[in-house]
Amino acid sequence: MTVRSAWLSPTSQTREDTRVTQIGAVTPITDIKGRSGVLPGSENGQYRVTGLWLNGATGGMTATVGVGRAVVQTSVARGAYPVAVTEPVPLTFEAGDPQFGRIDLVVLRIYDDDYDGSGRAEAVVEIVKGAATATPVAPAAPDASLVLFTVAVAKGAAAGAGGIDWDSARVDLRPTTVPVGGILPTRSDDTAPGGYPGHYRDVNNTLQRWDSTAWVAYPKGIGGLVPAGVLTTGGYPGQYRDSAAGQLQRWNGAAWLPAVPGPAFVQSLDAGTTTSTAYTAALTGTAVTALTLNFTAPPSGAVIITVGARISTSGTETAQAHMSPQVTLGTTVLWAPDDQRAASASGSLGKSVSTQLRLGSLTVGSTYTVTAMHRSNTANITCWFDNIHVRVDPIA
Repeated sequence: MTVRSAWLSPTSQTREDTRVTQIGAVTPITDIKGRSGVLPGSENGQYRVTGLWLNGATGGMTATVGVGRAVVQTSVARGAYPVAVTEPVPLTFEAGDPQFGRIDLVVLRIYDDDYDGSGRAEAVVEIVKGAATATPVAPAAPDASLVLFTVAVAKGAAAGAGGIDWDSARVDLRPTTVPVGGILPTRSDDTAPGGYPGHYRDVNNTLQRWDSTAWVAYPKGIGGLVPAGVLTTGGYPGQYRDSAAGQLQRWNGAAWLPAVPGPAFVQSLDAGTTTSTAYTAALTGTAVTALTLNFTAPPSGAVIITVGARISTSGTETAQAHMSPQVTLGTTVLWAPDDQRAASASGSLGKSVSTQLRLGSLTVGSTYTVTAMHRSNTANITCWFDNIHVRVDPIA
């Protein structure tokens, strides 16, 4: 017998059965149940898991499931079945339907007559055939089984007629399980929760810790600078990382922000005019409908806002043109444009003017928007604006 399970046979259990199925306690999922899965490991530690690998024959409908060890957890009353496959198991897939494709399962299945009335007491590797339909889906897994792979069988697939394209048809679904306290190596699509706070797993070379509600990336080292591409979620507020763009970032508990926020700047060299006596973002004669700048509130919660432009008033030396910032957080206006916060000029000869303003009491980490607003203080006087610019500097 090449597929063995300890404490299953109603007639006898060999010493060999006992030896090859000794795998110890498994990853807990409740206080009394463990996680079904294949035990990880490979020759020379090169791969996450090689046990029970499905190897298909090129151009055919046959495959083998390789050696390995696994645990199949069932109900609390039945317990967990340890299984060892000590020689490759051959499998033959049925030919494809002439009209539609289908999806088959490859499973490690427990038959136990005491619970399922099957008249069998054994562990087997077998194929669960799916239904051939226009949009095939995998069939439901049988009770007391561990899904290892799905295999897509194309319509008309048969030995001598192309068979199964294993590289594209085979999907590896082997879960892993390790003893209690062990770090679980698993796939990025594994959505299973942890068994307890402090449970660790390794996903795509990133160590994660279960915090009772979610998997949280574990820092490479407390106080250390995390290399680019290692963490998508910080391990603790105040952790620093190098971004893919080479920017030093700090985790604030919810997002990565620039560790040293730099100035934000925007400008338009496309001149425009307005005769409006009410502040407006839109100017006539320019493709720029509104000059806006987004910035993130720094840790101090305060910034310096600079607005400026080259300004003139057509045909008058007394009318004034004003440019003032409007600051919003979402749809909430914090600063409406105001002459007291404006860069102002008059006269037909263009003048470059600017003003600086301090804005405080910002919500740290929130994104604000500054919009350049313009107006004339005299009706029917055309005010001209060019080299319009907005700059925001964080205050330390």
